[in-house]
Amino acid sequence: MKAHEIRLMAEEEIKTKLGELKEEYFRLSFRNAVHKIENPVQLRFLRRNIARCRTILREKEAQAQAAAQ
Repeated sequence: MKAHEIRLMAEEEIKTKLGELKEEYFRLSFRNAVHKIENPVQLRFLRRNIARCRTILREKEAQAQAAAQ
């Protein structure tokens, strides 16, 4: 998922997507702990997507706060 795709989403959509990504990361990391997964690089991509969502969500909150003042 690209950053510009996330920026087009509403805050609620980003929060929903963030929850889905966290759940997927948890399940995949658990499977990786139990036995080796086929594509361990997928964990890195999920972590980065989670970070992207959090960053953009924080940017949107900061913009809303600045607009309110």
